[in-house]
Amino acid sequence: MANNIDPRELFRRYDGNPILCATDFPSMVNAAFNPGATTFEGQTLLLVRVEMRSGLSHLAVATSPDGRTNWTLDPHRGMSPEVGSFSEHWGIEDPRITRVGDEYMIVYTGFSDAGPLVCLATTRDFHTFDRRGVIMSPDDKDAALFPVTFDKRWALIHRPAPAMTSMGNHIWLSWSPDLRHWGDAAVLIPARRGGWWDANKVGIGPPPLLTDEGWLVCYHGVKVTASGSIYRLGLALLDVDHPDRCLVRGDEWVMGPQTTYERSGDVPDVVFPCGWILRDDGDTVDMYYGAADSTVCLATASLRQLLDHVQTHPCSEPTSLDRRRRS
Repeated sequence: MANNIDPRELFRRYDGNPILCATDFPSMVNAAFNPGATTFEGQTLLLVRVEMRSGLSHLAVATSPDGRTNWTLDPHRGMSPEVGSFSEHWGIEDPRITRVGDEYMIVYTGFSDAGPLVCLATTRDFHTFDRRGVIMSPDDKDAALFPVTFDKRWALIHRPAPAMTSMGNHIWLSWSPDLRHWGDAAVLIPARRGGWWDANKVGIGPPPLLTDEGWLVCYHGVKVTASGSIYRLGLALLDVDHPDRCLVRGDEWVMGPQTTYERSGDVPDVVFPCGWILRDDGDTVDMYYGAADSTVCLATASLRQLLDHVQTHPCSEPTSLDRRRRS
């Protein structure tokens, strides 16, 4: 149960959390978490990261009529690491799903011998997948595609993570004419410095969501404390036609680990969403997230309230990278 949760929270946790656990799977697995999310054939479909007891992960398909209960796990659907693949040698992780027409583009992390990298696959039925290969070399992860092109170019949000840096790990934006060749990379949302909740390390959450006021972005920030790291969520708004322009960035986190299932697990104090769905009423946002790298959970928010919050809580002290972008 969610205990000591402030009723003013923007994201309201589903009372039935966690909605998927390791024990829900037919084989013995270690954990199920960090699902991509979409709608498919009238149902909510999750592409769940399943970590086996070997330590390696694959992606499993779970469907539900209402996105909350009666989940069906189909053992014949999903993605496993490609046999003999250098880029997926140690598993595949953390998918983000972007729908373009009747095609679903899945950007995910491949765990290669050289470190994490970004891969792309497409599907129309979640039975067969067309692997497009590596689109960002190591070390890179936390990637998501926009569902439209801009001046005939695709835009990819991603997070390079060099092993040795004193400047932080930032969210970047790269461009491609063909989903294969990427360039014109630039920092989109920099990690702040000092005591901020998102100092030194940030990464995209679900794919950006198109609204009347811009592309709404939910991202995670990592605060390192004396007892370990805390993964929390914040908001930003990007220009509709020029997503490389950050219109506003919130000054505070809007969701952080508070419940027992978020604070206790394989990696304590983590809320990590990879997918959200705007429901048919045009306002209800269902966000699916991994809790403590152990279970799949659901939190719901009002789109109108999210937009109001980020615009009424702007960051008043932008970093030097933010100033450069606005100049």
